[in-house]
Amino acid sequence: MESIWSQSCTLRPRPALPGNLETEIAVIGAGMAGVLIASALQEAGHKVVVLEARRIGSGQTRNTTAKITSQHGMIYHKLIGTLGAERAGLYAQANEAAIRAYERMIREKEICCGFVPCNACLCGMEEGPLEEELEASRQLGLPAEFTRDLPDFIPGAGAVKFSGQGRFHPLKFLRAAAEDLTIYENTPVRRAEDNLLDTPEGTVKAERIVFACHYPFVNFPGMYFARMHQERSYALALADAPALEDIYYGVGEGSFSLRSAGNRLILVGGSHRTGENSAGGRYEALRLTAGRWFPGSRETAHWSAQDCMTPDGAPYIGPYASGTPGWYVATGFQKWGMTSSMAAALLLRDLIEGRENPYAPAFDPSRFEAAELPGLAAEGGQAVKGLARRFFQLPAEEAEEIPAGQGGIVLLNGEKVGVFKDEDRKLYPVDIRCPHLGCQLEWNPDEKSWDCPCHGSRFDRFGNLISGPAQEDICHEEK
Repeated sequence: MESIWSQSCTLRPRPALPGNLETEIAVIGAGMAGVLIASALQEAGHKVVVLEARRIGSGQTRNTTAKITSQHGMIYHKLIGTLGAERAGLYAQANEAAIRAYERMIREKEICCGFVPCNACLCGMEEGPLEEELEASRQLGLPAEFTRDLPDFIPGAGAVKFSGQGRFHPLKFLRAAAEDLTIYENTPVRRAEDNLLDTPEGTVKAERIVFACHYPFVNFPGMYFARMHQERSYALALADAPALEDIYYGVGEGSFSLRSAGNRLILVGGSHRTGENSAGGRYEALRLTAGRWFPGSRETAHWSAQDCMTPDGAPYIGPYASGTPGWYVATGFQKWGMTSSMAAALLLRDLIEGRENPYAPAFDPSRFEAAELPGLAAEGGQAVKGLARRFFQLPAEEAEEIPAGQGGIVLLNGEKVGVFKDEDRKLYPVDIRCPHLGCQLEWNPDEKSWDCPCHGSRFDRFGNLISGPAQEDICHEEK
């Protein structure tokens, strides 16, 4: 099902790339990050084109919960440990600056996007961890205080509350921000080499290239596949539920996110690593929570989102790699894509303009702190695990045992394949090897998709690519 943002906002179509062209800067991806980066660079006087594989905002932006906040969960105590107090402070300041930049842009351009100033509250069952996070946040100069004043239905001992935060309608904002940009839709970039981008519609030669496509698809150099994993989370939109002035996040097991959007309440939860949801039931668990907390509410939409997670908790924003001069990247936004997108736009604009950006050290893609190494090892280990599944995991069930409307890994005609069975009991086999790096795909019963547990690529039930870093469909044919 579509998100409430997609249901309530239409963006005008743009043409595909008309053939070969040259430009100063090419931005790959027309989500919030790509559009804001392109807008900042164009306003600085640069000639910019944006290449989008599908439609503007059709990736993660349409599925966000659209919170504009520097309150990023239990992060600042962690960042002081992983990045050090100085760089953790830069991360905090960059996100506060991003909030103010949104406010200015909305005000100056008179963008009607339902922007609402609010507080952001981090709720927990134990005061100790919350007090640690409060102390870390205050140490870094953030607008944090402790409160026990929570809505009656939210369990917890209290919350760390940040003032001066916000929420909005992401697609209405994106529509306005993209209006004056040159954007080519239905133009997937298949290959990048030096200053040349190859698409099915033609080539683009650019002096500088910005990868703002959620997850970089160029593996070497950069090796972002070894430095990130992806996670999914699930959302319900509820009518006849309480209206909340503020944003609320839960921490710990069964964590949640809550925010109002017009006359709907958005409830988010069920996070898991992409490719590790074989049992399913994420939406049902949210519905049970909604029934307990908001009896009498009605579900009007449900959807899911995907986020790139880095080992140390900070995004990668800056030069792509030492061996690719002129390439830049913005990825690894964790679950805070809206604020991180604006931070990326401001930072990359300065780098490309040749100006020093004070926040750059916190986001440097080339960072390899010792504290980060355990996380990097874990990412590599997960990839090996995913590859090993392909060779050693036995099929879970035979094709006839798969319920109608679901999928599974089976032996079909003597070959190990993934199979989706439709309601008419037709079988749709797919190659269970992810075309990105060969990991074994797993069935997600909630989304009815084939998901990669290594790097997060996703394919629909018939094998069509949903999202990368893979760039092609998995082999499939009706049986």
